[in-house]
Amino acid sequence: MTQHARLDLAPIPFIDLAAQRRRLGAAVDEAVARVMSHCQFVMGPEVAAFEKDLAAFGGAKHALSCASGTDALLLVLMAHRIGPGDAVICPTFTFCATAEVVALLGATPILADVEEETFNLDPASVRKALATARSKGLTPKGIIPVDLFGLPADHDAIAAIAAEEKLFILDDAAQSFGATYKGRKLGSLAHATATSFFPAKPLGCYGDGGAVLTDDDELIDVLKSLRVHGQGTDKYDTVRIGVTGRLDAMQAAILVEKLKIFPDEIKARDRVANRYAAALADLVVVPRVPDGFTSVWAQYTIRLPADRRDDFAASLKAQGVPTAIYYPKPLHRQTAYASFPVAEGGLPVSERLSGEVISLPMHPYLDEPTQDRIVGAVRQALRQ
Repeated sequence: MTQHARLDLAPIPFIDLAAQRRRLGAAVDEAVARVMSHCQFVMGPEVAAFEKDLAAFGGAKHALSCASGTDALLLVLMAHRIGPGDAVICPTFTFCATAEVVALLGATPILADVEEETFNLDPASVRKALATARSKGLTPKGIIPVDLFGLPADHDAIAAIAAEEKLFILDDAAQSFGATYKGRKLGSLAHATATSFFPAKPLGCYGDGGAVLTDDDELIDVLKSLRVHGQGTDKYDTVRIGVTGRLDAMQAAILVEKLKIFPDEIKARDRVANRYAAALADLVVVPRVPDGFTSVWAQYTIRLPADRRDDFAASLKAQGVPTAIYYPKPLHRQTAYASFPVAEGGLPVSERLSGEVISLPMHPYLDEPTQDRIVGAVRQALRQ
């Protein structure tokens, strides 16, 4: 084998954070150095600066940073005083944090199905989940749609149900912040929007982090209290039970710099997704973005016949191309969530998707030669 061939077989990163780090260069180093210089590591000035920039980007009146995307969800539910006897509708085809926060507060997540084409919460299943909640003697309080893999859910349809049923909507935009729905930014659609800055997310920091965006003045005041132990006028005036949910100044400083290049990265992600679709649509089911929507492509997820997926992944791995499965089990098939109620009629789409989905490398620094190598490996694997 020639040296050139050996280089061609070098493993490809699934998400190339190092490429982004090289682009940011001295900007991040200088931002971190400023924090190290002033030593205000908790709630330093960078936190307020980032929250201001984030709210503007998301089209919201307020942004509250916090320690993780999970904390962002939890804080909003705490502000709504969700607890035992309450039901919150969640999709089953999602990461566990969406339902976890409901269960942590003693409330009941009712697991609903998703749509075949978008992987997002199915409004018809939401109505069935509400019926399930009432049949169990629970009081429906809210809906948590998840904008999965970077694509917004059908927010108008979900909002119509919420208005009819007098429910709040907490949008789980952990994978999709930066996307738009019918010309509106995620961050401005729901009563509250939660997002995550986990490093692998489209807008990620160098550790854990999250945020809540809202236009509600009263809610933001409660959230500010809850993230610091429920404090009132000062830290020794505790007015409610809270948590330690702050984003540290170091991560805020990093995110200020990352947010500056985020619009350009979103465009680059879209270019990568369009190239994948053009190269693979004749062989596999590629993701579809409905008219009026945009995606930030947190994942590029294709679908294969379930009996071919393992061999396909093994073939790509042998060629140095990584894959990932989001999610091999829907929540209702996982031990911790198997006892929670599901929407009437079951969750057949989510069960089918969990056997068929597989994600390819996706990030804004995926150059065309590397992507062509991935496409070639995919096509070769599917011909076997």
